This record gives sequence, C-alpha cells and structure tokens, in this order.
Amino acid sequence: MEPPRNLTATAQHLHVALVQTKPLKGRYAENLAAVQSVFAQIAKNVDLVVLPEAALSGYFLEGAVYEVALSAQRFAGDLTRAWKAACGDRRVDLVCGFFENDEGTYYNSAIYLEIERGEARTVHVHRKMFLPTYGVFDEERFLSRGRRLQTFATRFGTMALLICEDVWHAIVPTIAAIKGARILVVPSAAPGRGIESPGELGSILRWREILTITAAEHGLFILYAGLTGFEGGKGMTGSSCAIDPRGELLVSAPATEPCILLADLDLREIDLARASLPLLGDLEAVLADLLLDDELPLPRRRDDAP
Repeated sequence: MEPPRNLTATAQHLHVALVQTKPLKGRYAENLAAVQSVFAQIAKNVDLVVLPEAALSGYFLEGAVYEVALSAQRFAGDLTRAWKAACGDRRVDLVCGFFENDEGTYYNSAIYLEIERGEARTVHVHRKMFLPTYGVFDEERFLSRGRRLQTFATRFGTMALLICEDVWHAIVPTIAAIKGARILVVPSAAPGRGIESPGELGSILRWREILTITAAEHGLFILYAGLTGFEGGKGMTGSSCAIDPRGELLVSAPATEPCILLADLDLREIDLARASLPLLGDLEAVLADLLLDDELPLPRRRDDAP
C-alpha cells in the first residue's frame, strides 16, 4: 500500500458527515444515484463522509449478494464518479460499506478513499472479521471472513475501519488502538431487537454502551454510520453517532429515518483525553505479559512446534 499523500502535517480539525442511508434492496444503480444527490448537499461542509455497511445494496441479500458484489476497484470508481459529478474537484475522504467480489471470494467490506482533483486513491479496505450466523443473521453462509485488522494513515491521523459486529468483541478495537488508531470508523447494519424502556430498543442501548465505553477506554473518536429502513420485515436501527475520546456523545441520529449527521471534531482532544486517563498507555505496558501467558489458547508458531 503506497503512503498517503500530503501528510506532512496532520489536520487538527475534522468536519465529518455521517450519511444514514435507506437503500432500495439490491438496486445498486438507484442507490448510487441517491448518494450522489446527498454528496451535492454536503460538498462544501465536510472533509470526511461515512456511509453505512452495505450502504448501496441493502444488507439482507443472502444468495443475491453475489449479484451486487463488486471488486474494490470498481466500487471505488463508482463512488469517485458520483462525488465528481456532484462536487467537481473538491477534496474529500469517503468511507462506505459494500459487498466485495475478490476474484470469486466474497466479503462484507468497507473502503476508505481519498478523492482529490477528481482522482481517488484507495487507502484501505477492511473485510469484516466476525460474520454473524445466528438469530436473523446468515452472513457466514454466503461470505468469507476477513483475517487481518490493520490501521492506516490519513491526513487526520491514524484510523481503523471496523464493521458492525467487529466492535462487539472488545479485543478488536483494543488491538486497533494498540496499533495506533486515533479514530475508529464503524459502518453498520444493525437490526433492532428487544424493548428495554418506552420508545428505546435494547439493541440501540447496547450499541451506545459499547461505543461510549470503547471510546473512553482507548481515548479515541468513534464515527458510527448505521443503515436504516426495513428489509424483509427486519427494521434496521440507524442511530448514527459521533463519540468523543472521553466517551461523550457529540451528535446522534434517530433510528428510523435517512439523514445526514454533521459533526466537527477537534482532534487535539485525543491527546488530552489520553493524558487525563492513560488507560491505553497502561495497557501497552502490560500487554506483553498478557500475551505471553502460557494458559492462553494461542496457536503455536511453526518454529515452536515439537
């Protein structure tokens, strides 16, 4: 992966748009046209645009996923053309979830693009590592799981992409933070489940708890973009949000409506939060002892085999 362009100094502020989409199931071209219209509305106000998991196809596709899956190169080209048609040569970074066809192997992926003067560079593609196949979910029947968690450099600092259930396993954002992530970007498609209190689904409350605790523990910003609408009788819970490095909710969207959520992030808050609550530094100091514990069920390296 080539080094990012124009990163001699990291930006101190980030103007982000979280685009909560309600895609037409399986109708990629129409959904792309709708997102192009959204781009035209936000072009002058943002540095980074984040769209949900499966934002241009819908999530519950089962075997039809093979019909809408695209190569990362093709998907990047489509997003870039949509941005250029709506916004000309204005610079932007884009994140969007999609079903990826990598020469016949299919993934639930998210892409990070830098678009400048009408040309795009693919900074990173993350392939979802945890594919739920329980309850209403059936991902692992149709998709392969990703096997690497990587961080990557941007003009706003080091980031990581995690997709939906990836975040529910606490070790995953922890590893991202240890690897240097200062911002976690989380495209998601989360169906609603459980009633905890009047007007609030239990799954929404659980998501909010996970995201706020993760942000505060590791001193990082979290940008969560959720799919909304109904697919096959299953309601997606939207609730896109931005959370600061102290675990405070900056902005949030409703569960049921497509919308554009704008947030201005002061990236200097990351260092201040980590200095006031140095949990990440403590973890880095103790991590080697934790990983060397011989009771952990870790696979042996080949050169350690008897």
